[in-house]
Amino acid sequence: MATVPPTATATDGFRPHRVVVLALDGLLPFELGIPHRIFGRPRDAEGRLLYEVVTCSVRPPGPVDTDADFAIHVPNGPETLATADTVIVPASYELGPVFEEGVLTPELTAAFAHIRPGTRLASICTGVYVLAAAGLLDGRPATTHWAEAERFQQLFPRIEVDADVLFIDDGDVLTSAGVAAGIDLCLHMVRRDFGTAVANDVARRTVVPPHRDGGQAQYIHRPVPDPQLATTTAARAWALGRLHEPIQLRDMAEQEAMSVRTFTRRFREEVGVSPGQWLTQQRVERARHLLESTDLSIDQVATDAGFGTAQSMRQHLQAALGVTPTTYRRTFRTGSGGRGSGSESYGGVGAAP
Repeated sequence: MATVPPTATATDGFRPHRVVVLALDGLLPFELGIPHRIFGRPRDAEGRLLYEVVTCSVRPPGPVDTDADFAIHVPNGPETLATADTVIVPASYELGPVFEEGVLTPELTAAFAHIRPGTRLASICTGVYVLAAAGLLDGRPATTHWAEAERFQQLFPRIEVDADVLFIDDGDVLTSAGVAAGIDLCLHMVRRDFGTAVANDVARRTVVPPHRDGGQAQYIHRPVPDPQLATTTAARAWALGRLHEPIQLRDMAEQEAMSVRTFTRRFREEVGVSPGQWLTQQRVERARHLLESTDLSIDQVATDAGFGTAQSMRQHLQAALGVTPTTYRRTFRTGSGGRGSGSESYGGVGAAP
């Protein structure tokens, strides 16, 4: 598992991980602001910022139009991309030939030439068109806003488009659905780099849920339940307080005085996954927290997280994160931060997928 410590400097051995956000004409101000809000908060035990976030344009410093009634001044040109550890491309609806033909503009081609091999790349919503037009997603999974997915797939048939998820982590390239899914993606990257505790602290400060799994559905048919109908909120709260115990579906249904069938349907409508999938997600999160923050044995972590046995927990963490509990703990207890998912190493621009 690769770690992503802040890069060393010649003076004090510390430099924050640099995130460069590429601002394109027609950008959505909300989505441009997501990386700055999420990556601008994490700090280490000494209070030092773990990330440095800067914005650049494909042109020399100057104004960049938005889809609102104002422009923004971007102080950095495309050469800033050469300094990035991570490049993020937020949504834009004025991509011209990128959106219409699937090819980069000369400005974007020149800008992308600055990106160093090994740089991590991410997109929010329609920013994925830029990565796709650059040829960085061929043969790989990706997502975008559900309303754009069909057109995106037609324009880029070599990409494995999944319109039913919030984000996709493919190691060196990450893509997200629209708007709030960009927050989920950025929090996931913080969690991957520096662990659950750091990401949860950012989420609390941002007043958003600390974790929505990337595989959760983008579009839930009843995102706000009918106030005349019972919800599954109490059952979820009840289960969270008993993750260390065996929990049956009928136990959760009883908390809402529903039949198992009605409860299962209502739960999926509200949460986007089945009760069983949700329970596994919560137990994985509990195990991650305990592995990062305690010295409990692997067996005890498995028991406290509700997996019962170390073997069961190992299988679930391997499926969810791609690593064993021991490897996960070693990565996040080194003090340098690391990846909670993904492969042993990752490439970037110029690297083989």
